[in-house]
Amino acid sequence: MAKAEAGAIDNVTHSLVGFALAQAGLRRTTRLGTVVLVIGANLPDVDGFAYFFGSREAALHFRRGWTHGVLAMMVLPVLLVGLVAGWARWQQRDRTEAPVNPRALLLLAVIGVWSHPLLDLLNVYGVRLLMPFSEHWFKADALFILDPWMWVVLGAGLLVGRIRRTERASRAALATFAGYAVTMIILGAVGRREVAASTGVSARTMAAPVFGTPLRREVLRDLGREYEAGELVLGFPARYRPVGRIPVGRDLPGVDQARETPTAKWFLRWARFPVFESRVVGGATEVSIQDLRFGRIGGRSWAGVTVQVPRAVEGR
Repeated sequence: MAKAEAGAIDNVTHSLVGFALAQAGLRRTTRLGTVVLVIGANLPDVDGFAYFFGSREAALHFRRGWTHGVLAMMVLPVLLVGLVAGWARWQQRDRTEAPVNPRALLLLAVIGVWSHPLLDLLNVYGVRLLMPFSEHWFKADALFILDPWMWVVLGAGLLVGRIRRTERASRAALATFAGYAVTMIILGAVGRREVAASTGVSARTMAAPVFGTPLRREVLRDLGREYEAGELVLGFPARYRPVGRIPVGRDLPGVDQARETPTAKWFLRWARFPVFESRVVGGATEVSIQDLRFGRIGGRSWAGVTVQVPRAVEGR
């Protein structure tokens, strides 16, 4: 499956969106408008500091949750405006300089902060938009985590706008980006229907975008004891080709015991397509769990954990 070390839309894209919104005209509403839009567009990723505290599995589960949910979307803009407005007052030297407009800053902070989870929603990692009231993951499986076409469109709009001193270029770039995202969502939905129709089996399906190739998807389908991997070419019509089956491994020795450990519980609350492997090491059974969204069977990646069951468990 498509691999990436980041979990959601990269911060380059988030920043480009913030700059594009500012250059499209929003920066004219108040001083420091650009600062608030760019910081706000990245602010929910403050949850990345979770990796410095506690286990990696707990951090994986925490991310794209509390700071990306509906409660944070109300709190973070207020905190951001308070910090920026306070900093502006403390830094002000020229009393003739126009003061910041707190109400305008708050509106821009809301726009910037809300842009973040809406972008994260577009990939296979997803986001828990209803946190802390619900841990349900929302994901569109529409765009790759690092999408070079988004960089090109947004970057070109910013460059042309700066050179020609016009807001129209950034507005056109944002409109093009939005159209691209909507088109990819529609094509993905059409592709998933084609997968179900061509196989005659309805199953939980992920059609993961491929880096730099918008019309190709790598497919995973949950068939119960196995996952089916395949390749999907989007278009009218879409074409799907299965390439193999991957055993889930839930019945392997030691898996039931491993699933009850704190490490595995944290990881499995985050994983979407977990696969299990087990082997006897000395007097213990070692169970490896990978999420096929980002890892692979038999491999080791950031999207995997290994748990040792205290004693060797005999096969059933």
